[in-house]
Amino acid sequence: MKFIRYSDSSGRMSYGAEQPAGPALRIEGDILGSYRVTNERADVAKVLAPIAATQILGVGLNYRQHAAESGMKVPEVPVLFAKGLNTLQHPGDPIQIPQHLASTEVDYECELAVVIGKPCKNVTRARALDYVLGLTCANDVSARDWQIKRGGGQWCRGKFFDTFCPLGPRLVTLDEVAGPNQLKIATHLNAETVQDWTTSDMIFDVATLIEFLSGSTTLVPGTVILTGTPQGVGMAAKPNPRWLKPGDVVTIEIEGIGRLTNPVVLEPRG
Repeated sequence: MKFIRYSDSSGRMSYGAEQPAGPALRIEGDILGSYRVTNERADVAKVLAPIAATQILGVGLNYRQHAAESGMKVPEVPVLFAKGLNTLQHPGDPIQIPQHLASTEVDYECELAVVIGKPCKNVTRARALDYVLGLTCANDVSARDWQIKRGGGQWCRGKFFDTFCPLGPRLVTLDEVAGPNQLKIATHLNAETVQDWTTSDMIFDVATLIEFLSGSTTLVPGTVILTGTPQGVGMAAKPNPRWLKPGDVVTIEIEGIGRLTNPVVLEPRG
C-alpha cells in the first residue's frame, strides 16, 4: 500500500491510500493501529509528511562510498544520532538556513527512511522487517559547521535545526518495492543530479539497523530511522564545497517511492 498524510479543505489531518488509477481513498482510524480504507475520495488540500513521527533516529556513515569521500573509517557498529520532532518538514515546504545560530555550511543528504509500525525490542535480523510499516524519502539536512566544528564533538546540534528533516511524499509498504536494500536513490539540486547511487551500498542493511537499534531499546510505533546517505554530499564537492543557499530547490528521489521536493530559504529573523 501507498499511504499519504494530508490536510483536507477544512484543515483536518487524515490519511489516505493511493490507488493505481484514480484519486486516493480516505482512511479511517490509525495506520499505527486499527484502520480501514474507505470508498470515500480523499479531500487532499495539502500533502503532509507521511507520518507524525514519535522519534527520529539517524545513522551516520552507513554507505561505503560516503565514508570514503568523508575520509573516515568504515564503522564497526552503526553510528547513531538523533533529530528532534521540530526538524520534520512537509513536502513542498521550505528548508530554512539558520540565521539566529547562523550556519553557512548547510548540506543535503538523500536518505531512505524506515518507519516502525509496532513496538519493537530485541528483534533478530531475521524478523526485523516484520516491524516495518513502510519506507519514505528523507533529506537529512545538516549544518556541517555546527556538526563538525562547533558541536562540541556531538553531531546533534548540526542535525537538530527546525525544518532539517523533510519526509515524503508517501509511505510505501515493503510489498510494493523490490527490497529496502535494492533501491536507486538520488538527490537533484536545482537542475543537477548530485547524488546517484543505490541502497545496496549500505554498510549495515535495514534489517541489521533495526536489530541493532532495538537492542535493549523499545522502538515505539512511529519511530523514523534515517539509514544514511550515499556519496555526493555538498561537503565533499570538489574543488569547492556545495552549500545550500536561498533559492535552491532540493529533490530527493528513491525508486518505488517517489520524489520529495523542498525549496531553500533563510530562517525568518525575529
